[in-house]
Amino acid sequence: MTTTKFHVDGMTCGGCVASVTRVLEATPGVASSQVDLAGKSALVTYDPALTSVETLVTRITNAGFEARPAG
Repeated sequence: MTTTKFHVDGMTCGGCVASVTRVLEATPGVASSQVDLAGKSALVTYDPALTSVETLVTRITNAGFEARPAG
């Protein structure tokens, strides 16, 4: 398992957090996600054999938010 932190822009409420969480956790290979509204971030633990950073960014972007890996 790999854990990656993402910056997520565009979240304004708890509903946004729920949307990002739902999208991430529906992605095959994602074991868990912790989305933080105040920190504008998501910490995602996933199996790199089943998904990738690029896929996760695309999933968040398709949900209507801007995302990029932190660091």
